[in-house]
Amino acid sequence: MRVLGSKTRARQAADAAGMPRVPGSVTGLADVAEAVSVAAGIGYPVMLKAAAGGGGKGMRAVTRAEDLAAAFTAASSEAERSFGSGEVYLEKLIERPRHIEIQLMADGHGSCVYLGERECSVQRRHQKVIEEAPSAVVSEGLRRRMGEAAVRLALSAGYVNAGTVEFLVDDAENFYFLEMNTRLQVEHPVTEMVTGLDLVHLQLRVAMGEPLPLTQEDVRLRGHAIECRIYAEDPENHFFRRRG
Repeated sequence: MRVLGSKTRARQAADAAGMPRVPGSVTGLADVAEAVSVAAGIGYPVMLKAAAGGGGKGMRAVTRAEDLAAAFTAASSEAERSFGSGEVYLEKLIERPRHIEIQLMADGHGSCVYLGERECSVQRRHQKVIEEAPSAVVSEGLRRRMGEAAVRLALSAGYVNAGTVEFLVDDAENFYFLEMNTRLQVEHPVTEMVTGLDLVHLQLRVAMGEPLPLTQEDVRLRGHAIECRIYAEDPENHFFRRRG
């Protein structure tokens, strides 16, 4: 979790595992000057992201070089307020991609399986709104390639637990590592519905030191599941989220 829980360290781990990833920095940016240098190297548009968290906090899309300095300051300040760390990194903004995540489960005995994918391309303010399993655009071949890449990353880092590896996928079925969530996510029930597996139960067995009771060949996807999130927003206050 220390290796993969940080977005910048996870990008380094992805490089070490030979995974394709979104171009950009692999460490936190020291200052605006470094951000300008990285952005010039990969080209605009770019995205600034908080290294210590997610949920849309500390994220800023930048389409012009003259807007980068202000965006860097805003992203860093928001990251500091939200996560206690102002560290941000920069990556290429891939426009209109599919956002596909692979659910995996790894034990302490060197076994790891991927449990299909969830699509979360429908988002608002960088927050997932609809989670769907399986994805309507993921072929068997793409599912296998992404799943094997996710497993390779987990095994190379010695990861043990449930986890989700997130990818961006383009129209040509090229996929790029985005980040890893080193926990069980709120959208895990759609995976449970299509696999018939109780992920919390598997987590507990893994935590007790037991080996996984299934192999990759045992994983079968059946049916379809969709989860929708509801956000309470105030239309009379610029659609800010209600609190309390």
